[in-house]
Amino acid sequence: MSERSELEEISIRGLGVIEEATLEFGPGFTVLTGETGAGKTMVLTALALVLGGKADSSLVRKGRDRLVATATFKVPPKIEEMAVEKGATVDEGELILTRTLNSEGKSRASAGGVAVPASVLSDLGESLIEIHGQAANMSITKVAKQREILDRFAGVECAEALDNYTLVLNEYNNFKAKIAALKKNAASREKEIAALEEFSNAFRKIKPQIGETSALVSEITRLSSVESLRTSVSEAVSLLLSEDSGVVDALANAKRSLESVSDKDPLIAEILAALTDNFFQLSEAAQSAHVYLEDLEADPVRLDSAQSRRAELNLFLKRFATGEDPDEQILELITRNDLVAESIADLTGGEDRLTQMEEELESVLKKLISRAQVLSKVRHESASHLSASVSEEIHMLSMPHTQFFCTVVSPDYSKNLNPSIFTATGADEVSMLLQAHKDGPHVQVAKGASGGELSRVMLALEVVLAKSEPVGTYIFDEVDAGVGGKAAIEVGRRLRELSKFAQVVVVTHLPQVAAWADSHFVVRKNDDGAVSQSDVVKVTGELRVEEIARMLAGLEDSQSAREHAAELLAMRG
Repeated sequence: MSERSELEEISIRGLGVIEEATLEFGPGFTVLTGETGAGKTMVLTALALVLGGKADSSLVRKGRDRLVATATFKVPPKIEEMAVEKGATVDEGELILTRTLNSEGKSRASAGGVAVPASVLSDLGESLIEIHGQAANMSITKVAKQREILDRFAGVECAEALDNYTLVLNEYNNFKAKIAALKKNAASREKEIAALEEFSNAFRKIKPQIGETSALVSEITRLSSVESLRTSVSEAVSLLLSEDSGVVDALANAKRSLESVSDKDPLIAEILAALTDNFFQLSEAAQSAHVYLEDLEADPVRLDSAQSRRAELNLFLKRFATGEDPDEQILELITRNDLVAESIADLTGGEDRLTQMEEELESVLKKLISRAQVLSKVRHESASHLSASVSEEIHMLSMPHTQFFCTVVSPDYSKNLNPSIFTATGADEVSMLLQAHKDGPHVQVAKGASGGELSRVMLALEVVLAKSEPVGTYIFDEVDAGVGGKAAIEVGRRLRELSKFAQVVVVTHLPQVAAWADSHFVVRKNDDGAVSQSDVVKVTGELRVEEIARMLAGLEDSQSAREHAAELLAMRG
């Protein structure tokens, strides 16, 4: 089975202009086209909702009390396992995600028919789909996004290096916090030591046990109510086992009466079976009550002991615990007691302990530098490969003279470094630059690319990343913004190339892009401005030629546009 997921279907009701529509997707490259405002982007809005996006009541279609968006995915075992861990149900490799939103802005989410928080849909969505629009294209201009893209490209090796680095960084920060606390508390050291020792001595004397307070309350209640318990249980045993009017004997007699005729009518046999079950259950209950009664006896000494122990515990908890639940308080104090010896050692060690901890901190810093170096090495090597691969893709997108550079600037690890440079993501600065022509300056992506060029750079990155990443579906909205002519043809060609590795769905206005698709849906508004199922049409053959021609000429029945459309479609081979 493929390691990648696949979007099989989107169902939408009451969203924006869409009254009701269902789209069934296949593998490969799918396009959605139609006039502006016909509802194409609403399909992606529905998908964003299903993947845990922000719910806005303005999305609910006027006149409807709610919208419902559902997406069905075919998922591999790895994603199925993750979905099940998060509480979802997966049926034969099929995962159904649903989001409902009412006109008051209240939303509900479900995964496989099981209600889940919207955050679960968002978590699952990260493994299922990449969505790109103008906002996503602009995100590449941010430093954090550029580092994230490089790390994604670097794959498992980078993830492991970052995890190893993070472990040591956390260890270093914990040591720093302990040292800071030790220095800060030096003035009140004696007072703190006395408080810790007081707590430790009281704990050793009391020796509280987990769940002890609940057990004591139960025992005290029972021992304080022996007479009322004896009276009630005795009465119950009498009613069950009395020779004259006991329920058990009555059932036994009824059982014998029915047994004599049970073979004469199946209905009698059913009644007998039910009666027999009740007879045995009541007999067992009566026996248990009888044993309980024999064991029940007043124990004033044990009652007094339990009450004294409870009072002792309550006083201990009042002095040292926080919170309200006694059992949780005891658990908190047991945990605190486990750390008392270490805390006292930290405080009583004085300057010697502080010196020792600072030496340990220096040792951890050396290990942190070593882990950061490994991470930097992985990033430098991956950046070189990413630069070459993306440049090659950009050249195929009608930017033949543009070079893409992913640069990594790392500190000189042989020098004394300020520990503040070690952040949660390492000590590297990652930048993505463009060179418009040979010998030209290297310019930040944000400044060196127009909107259309930025779309192509992002597409080039996605094609490169898709070859190594398991994301199953890529969604592009306005990937062709600012693009036309030959460049548009090449965008379509590269989208088709991307579809060899993953499912691709594109909303487009460009016929040069639409012509490369394996599947083509047209979304139209009907006369009342709504979109229903009949207005979402999968076009093939002559109908597809007509739609491409409409996109080319903006006119119906243009013969020259039809000829051009046929020529575009012929490019797919």
